Amino acid sequence: MRYIWATASHQGKVRGNNEDSVFPEASGESAGPTTLMVADGMGGAVAGEVASRLAVNAAASIDVDPGDRVAAGNRAIREEVAREPSLEGMGTTMTLVTLTEDQTAILAHVGDSRAYMLRNGDFRQLTQDHTVAAELLARGQLSPHEAAQHPQRHMLTRVLGLTRFVNVDTEVLELEVGDRLLLCSDGLTEMVSDGGIAAALTGTAPDEATWKLIEMANAAGGVDNISVVVIDVLG
Repeated sequence: MRYIWATASHQGKVRGNNEDSVFPEASGESAGPTTLMVADGMGGAVAGEVASRLAVNAAASIDVDPGDRVAAGNRAIREEVAREPSLEGMGTTMTLVTLTEDQTAILAHVGDSRAYMLRNGDFRQLTQDHTVAAELLARGQLSPHEAAQHPQRHMLTRVLGLTRFVNVDTEVLELEVGDRLLLCSDGLTEMVSDGGIAAALTGTAPDEATWKLIEMANAAGGVDNISVVVIDVLG
């Protein structure tokens, strides 16, 4: 099985710096196994950038299961805070996928960055946001429209770096030739609807799709950093 991908990250039109991190930082291809990820840092100023980069570097540097990679990212942040207590409070989301040689994708996820799949024109979200609004929606206490407008839609209930241990969502997906996967930070999904994202992913090469999505988010206001990983599954 062969995979090709493109990655891109932009600070947007409002933020003074980019607290997102992506891995890898360049386009590429592989027959697998390959791991790709997006992390959206929080903590203000440099701290969010530090958290996301620490987590991504730690997750990328070890050859373990995807969930354990994310847990390693959490440990790396906590270890840095222990060395430098002024960084206490920094954290990051992480959405990670490992693509195997046998046409399988293994997702590992914490936070409100997202993974999506586009298959035969059907576009669906693969991950569950770990936010107050998303949890209220899952319990039936909010409608999708209410959740999208809720004042706590960005309040994270699970994030890397704030606690010694973190629960990591994992899922195994059987892939098909022609599938397209998207990993992205909420700087994209807050600005562009799922329908708009799906349209931008259709009929474009991965490199073109990544920058088209970033341009769409910026055209809509670009209020946050925007990071995108687009992966195609080839025969």
